[in-house]
Amino acid sequence: MSLFWRIFLLNAAVLVAAGALLLLGPITISTPVLLTEAMILTGGIAFMLAANAALLRLGLFPLQRVTRAMTTTDLLRPSPRPEVAGHGEIAALIETFNMMLDRLEAERATSSARALSAQEAERRRVAQELHDEVGQTLTAVLLELKRVADHAPEPLRGELRQVQEITRGSLDEIRRIARRLRPGVLEELGLVSALTALITETPKPDGLTIRRQMGKDLPELGAEAELVVYRIAQEALTNTVRHARATRLELSLRRSPGGVELRIRDDGRGLGDAPEGAGLRGMRERALLIGADVFLGPGPQGGTEVRLDVPVPNGSNGSNGSNGSQ
Repeated sequence: MSLFWRIFLLNAAVLVAAGALLLLGPITISTPVLLTEAMILTGGIAFMLAANAALLRLGLFPLQRVTRAMTTTDLLRPSPRPEVAGHGEIAALIETFNMMLDRLEAERATSSARALSAQEAERRRVAQELHDEVGQTLTAVLLELKRVADHAPEPLRGELRQVQEITRGSLDEIRRIARRLRPGVLEELGLVSALTALITETPKPDGLTIRRQMGKDLPELGAEAELVVYRIAQEALTNTVRHARATRLELSLRRSPGGVELRIRDDGRGLGDAPEGAGLRGMRERALLIGADVFLGPGPQGGTEVRLDVPVPNGSNGSNGSNGSQ
């Protein structure tokens, strides 16, 4: 039955019941109207309106859940769908809304996967060019500076040595940037070694201590999931170093009941009321690509906590992990 006919029949039923009471009941209306008759008539109309309102609210209540879902839905935070309730057009509306959410989430996941894939390809290209073009050019400059310094007189030799050290520092920085853009150690040695190298190579401000804990017998995640874990850890470390003003940071990677858990905590100033930036939303987008859950919020003792729960299919074999602290 359509929504129009349901509302029409509800109102008709109330009006027919009121008319039957007036025709068959002992209630009469005098001229002029007596006070008791006016009170009875007013009470009857009030009862009719209340009954009509209650029936309409009961019939339209499922639409309120859809309205709340429309105002709170975030494609980066999947939530349970509104329950299909009601009859006719209301149930069809809720079911259509749920199908629309499924389609939007699938389309966003597809577009995010394409964008992140293109981003990773661009990072690999830039890293390769830095390594092959700029790195080789600076290496040639270093060799030429050494040759010139060896034949230069003493006052000029010291200045050339200083320029040589500056050039060598620039070359090391370019190589470090290239490794961050394209983590070759992740492909060659695995996730644990890549995270260890990331912690070692991340520039640390004075007073910041980083500790790591890597669990044993971690299950295999696959190349895409390992890259997601690495990038989220990289983004979390970068945010802490740049913005948190923390003195302690803890990174742990361990087996969880459903897969693998990455946890990063610091004792910095926390996220506060600032809106999520591109980095934090990028974490959520990457997590959705592999069906992982990510938590971004305050830690149990203040600061910021980033927790990534990566599901692993049953039957995955354990990989060679390592256990250590720093």
